[in-house]
Amino acid sequence: MQWKNSLTVLALGAALSLTGCGGSDSKDAPAPVSTPTVSLKVVHAAVDAPAVNATSGDVFNANNIAFGKASPAVKVPATGIGLAVSAILPDNTTTAVLTPSLTFASGQTYTAYAVGRVADNSLGALLVNAPDNTPSAGNALLQVVHAAAGAPTVDVHLTAPTAALSSSTVTATLPFRQFTGAVSVPAGDYRIRITPAGAPATVVFDSGTVAIPAGANLQVAAINNRFAGPSPVSLLTVDPNGATSDIRDVNSTTAVRVVHAVADAPAVDVLLNNSRAITNLKYPEFTGYAQIRPGAYNVKVAANANNAVVVINADLNLAAGNFATILATGSLAANSIRPWVLADTPRRVATAAQVRIAHASTVAGRVDIYVTATRDISTSTPAFRDVPFMAETGYVNLKPGSYVVTVTPTGSKTAAIGPVQLQLAGNKIYTAVARDGIAGAAPGLILLDDFNP
Repeated sequence: MQWKNSLTVLALGAALSLTGCGGSDSKDAPAPVSTPTVSLKVVHAAVDAPAVNATSGDVFNANNIAFGKASPAVKVPATGIGLAVSAILPDNTTTAVLTPSLTFASGQTYTAYAVGRVADNSLGALLVNAPDNTPSAGNALLQVVHAAAGAPTVDVHLTAPTAALSSSTVTATLPFRQFTGAVSVPAGDYRIRITPAGAPATVVFDSGTVAIPAGANLQVAAINNRFAGPSPVSLLTVDPNGATSDIRDVNSTTAVRVVHAVADAPAVDVLLNNSRAITNLKYPEFTGYAQIRPGAYNVKVAANANNAVVVINADLNLAAGNFATILATGSLAANSIRPWVLADTPRRVATAAQVRIAHASTVAGRVDIYVTATRDISTSTPAFRDVPFMAETGYVNLKPGSYVVTVTPTGSKTAAIGPVQLQLAGNKIYTAVARDGIAGAAPGLILLDDFNP
């Protein structure tokens, strides 16, 4: 892949030079032998894969690499290695998902990307190399990688922040699993935009202004977007040591949904900065995600019949790219209604059912939560013990299958909620909110996410 002439500031036409390593057969007196090495790190860019381990005997051992993260760089033999990338399963066992044989050339640095998807058997390894150079004074080195499964061939435009796009601003054209060479650019402010190949008017990713400091040496990889917003991709920067950071689309939103979890409250409206955003939300209903511009908001929850009756008045700062669930919790009679904000993580994992339970029942008190194979909990240990009101379990990875959820008062085997039979599938997320019963009925669950496909 070649860089096209787009910026006069770019030093273009840099070619990757791969040179082999030789050995010596000297018959003189034995001397210490220095084994040639190269730098290797692993980047997890497989969008539906769990965290992984990457190992190669004693020479490379990286554990629990999460999606969008990299392992530390390690020196490995320049003669090459066999690498085993193993998925970490819900029972903390592992299974090999990639076993590439990696070959190297001296004078290069290497990054092995896990790319593709587990669900459609497209998982693979992409070995990216660049000369083992450091940036010259006042400059930075940049290398672009297309690691976003499902994204088509794209044009990458690296321009001044205010430049208009055209066919002449295309810096590189990259299909999935391809990468550019490492190119030297002067330190300064840039803008990275991605368009479908040959369509400069259709911007699918826009970094906004990005400062590239002198001395930076970065791979910039397009990966599947895990942040809220319209772009199908985000950018992941990886430095020579394996440190990573995200560049989000400038049009990233905050994705927010609202749950009415106050059993004794009437239907409500939700107002953002005094403008009605949600109307007539009844207990125990919830909304889908609304895409909201990031920023500071005053949030009011008011009676639908009379917006002057405000039960929640709170100021929230909604950050770009985040997903959140806002629950109205408490009791109207007890004058205890308040908001509870849960941070959501919508990335699904093919090898696990991700389950989260939130305690929003005012009458249940502190509870034990059982997740069992049968309805009998008499000899079982709680999966979550002594959970207070307005606390959650976080996302827990379970093997796909049939489970029973039972909620009891702490220390008791008598069910307060359930038992509830759940059929859980891989590549799904399940959120259950414990709620009060209506008009004195027994507490129950509000089922969100893939409980309601």
